[in-house]
Amino acid sequence: MTTVATHCPYCALQCAQTLTPGPAGVSVSGRDFPTNRGGLCQKGWTSASVLTAADRLTTPLVRGEGGELEPTSWESALDAVALRLREIRAVHGPNAVAVFGGGGLTNEKAYQLGKFARIALGTANVDYNGRFCMSSAAAAANRSLGIDRGLPFPLTDLGGAQAVLLLGSNLAETMPPAVAHLSGARAAGGLVVVDPRVSATAALTDDGAGLHLQPVPGTDLVVLLGLLHVVFAEGLADTAYIDSRTTGVEDARRLAATWWPERVEQVAGVPAARLRETARRLAAASPSRGGRGAYVLTGRGVEQSTQGTATVNAAINLALALGLPGRVGSGYGAVTGQGNGQGGREHGQKSDQLPGYRMIDDPAARAHVASVWGVDPALIPGKGKPAVELLASLGRDDGPRAMLVHGANLRVSAPNSGQVEARLDALDLLVVCDVVPSETAQRADVVLPVLQWAEEEGTMTSLEGRVLRRRKALDAPKGARSELWVWRELAGRLGAPGTWDTEASLVFDELARASSGGRADYGGLSHARLDAEPDLYWPCPTSAGDPHPGTPRLFLDAFPTADGRARFVAVDDRGPADDVHAGAPIHLVTGRVLQHYQSGAQTRRVESLVAAAPEPFVEMHPVLADRHGIVTGDRVTLTSARGAVTAPARVTETVRPDTVFMPFHWGSDGSVNRVTNDATDPVSGMPEFKVCAVSVARADTSSAPTPAGQPSTDWSRTAPAPTPAAAATEVRT
Repeated sequence: MTTVATHCPYCALQCAQTLTPGPAGVSVSGRDFPTNRGGLCQKGWTSASVLTAADRLTTPLVRGEGGELEPTSWESALDAVALRLREIRAVHGPNAVAVFGGGGLTNEKAYQLGKFARIALGTANVDYNGRFCMSSAAAAANRSLGIDRGLPFPLTDLGGAQAVLLLGSNLAETMPPAVAHLSGARAAGGLVVVDPRVSATAALTDDGAGLHLQPVPGTDLVVLLGLLHVVFAEGLADTAYIDSRTTGVEDARRLAATWWPERVEQVAGVPAARLRETARRLAAASPSRGGRGAYVLTGRGVEQSTQGTATVNAAINLALALGLPGRVGSGYGAVTGQGNGQGGREHGQKSDQLPGYRMIDDPAARAHVASVWGVDPALIPGKGKPAVELLASLGRDDGPRAMLVHGANLRVSAPNSGQVEARLDALDLLVVCDVVPSETAQRADVVLPVLQWAEEEGTMTSLEGRVLRRRKALDAPKGARSELWVWRELAGRLGAPGTWDTEASLVFDELARASSGGRADYGGLSHARLDAEPDLYWPCPTSAGDPHPGTPRLFLDAFPTADGRARFVAVDDRGPADDVHAGAPIHLVTGRVLQHYQSGAQTRRVESLVAAAPEPFVEMHPVLADRHGIVTGDRVTLTSARGAVTAPARVTETVRPDTVFMPFHWGSDGSVNRVTNDATDPVSGMPEFKVCAVSVARADTSSAPTPAGQPSTDWSRTAPAPTPAAAATEVRT
């Protein structure tokens, strides 16, 4: 047996693993690495189970005249897809075809997918599920710091900090190995967690380890404005840093002046005294006051909002006022979620970007990328529609008539998912590449079986900008194919110009050339170099002399802006798009549980994870539950302006009395995204997943739906059929 060093297929922490194939399957062990230090979460330990899922896709499927998906050959499936694409483009134009990608694709596939959309299909309509993940943090970082890299410093730097302010991220459940890097702040009493729930991460502040701020949902921006107010009002700002390294402070200061702590307390529900204490702890930890360092970190809880970009800019403003970014041991960062959420948006999946984080409307960027692709720049389309707008336009007179989906399960993961389901069903052609029959694949016209993480070579980029090698550990089942191969075959059938390599190392070499000179510069990297040096961070440009060493820490000398300075961006609060009102008086917030990942398409096929977290639930405070006559186990219906969802109640004091919480890993009647809001941030296009207004009622148990658990497989457009259970795998923690 040969062991293979690789990385976990799930979140952006990209924990290091060792895979050992054997007669009984693939065994997983943790591998010593700076981010996870040999540890894995339950999902990581059981990650090999999905490789042998009972319903693994191994043959192409095409929907027949009777409405059922039927097995066919690869040649027939690809011929059928190419024919329909040509027909649709001939009648409706190239933008009648859309492409939707995913933040779990390797860098090579993310790059090639963007190229395929724009050159082989000629469409501007390409976006990906990272629009639901990092777009607000990306927009805010670009306009303030000049560059978007989740953590502009190594994760291990957090360990030496005296204080960490963590907003909207439940690391203890989403990235458990990352919690070890908070130990220094906890020991100093400096961990501050902002969350409307007493999450597992918020509980880490107990016993003097820090502070938990529990605001009204949708008021995180107000909290940050209040903290900035205290920093300026109490003379806690690093004025020397502000004067020498930033611009725009006066406008930001004037707006913050209107948010004194007592006003914040009235709006957000966070005591004024606790706001002042938080600001003082952060200031005491800052280098300008002799502290060991402080960090401000944001996550999806504050970013998935119609004012997500403004909220992240407020967090960056606070960090700048304290003099943190660009100093070793301090800074601002966004905790990236998806496995390749960072690399996935750098190389061409976003509707407005080309490889290397080049903007698609920049003539110089278009010329450079076109030269690498071997095409005329005029062939590259302009900006397309961002994800929510794109999905809402599907099947309409002025929208796409066909869509190709790669690495996304839109029927579960998109906001206002009932509308998304209707739009997907309105398409003339839906093609889904996947490894298992996700809810989206089950309703497709063509399903193409592709490779999983341990069956392919490639690279991923972690939340800290480290470019990592993903290595093949075993052969794929007969019939599954690499998406690189799929795109080459379709490009050939469509008569596309350019080269379409199927070997990941060659695609990466082309990616490196296309990104060279861009903000996300991978020009000095290759598979061979990453194999030899597993500690390289972008930007890593080409070098005439010795190879560039990579850039683990950004901003140490200057910010990549026109004048080398970071920018304060003046922002103010306008509240959530769907605030509570008489008909819907309760805030709904959504999030994750430890055992599941994203839409659950993979983790709901692992029996041990399903046993630990078998179905969705509604967390509610005893006061709210008593008001509605609800006890734990009762089925509860939440209704918003967009739809309704029903799940069992969990009565707990860990959530505010004016708030309910649901995780989002389940489909069907247990899909919380049936009620979430698809209103978007005007800057980033991020939908407002994390807060909306709902009514709460005890459900009629006599007509309750079957509890959600493992996914069902519905190959038809009518009746569902059960899926065989995946092989059980022991959970080790």
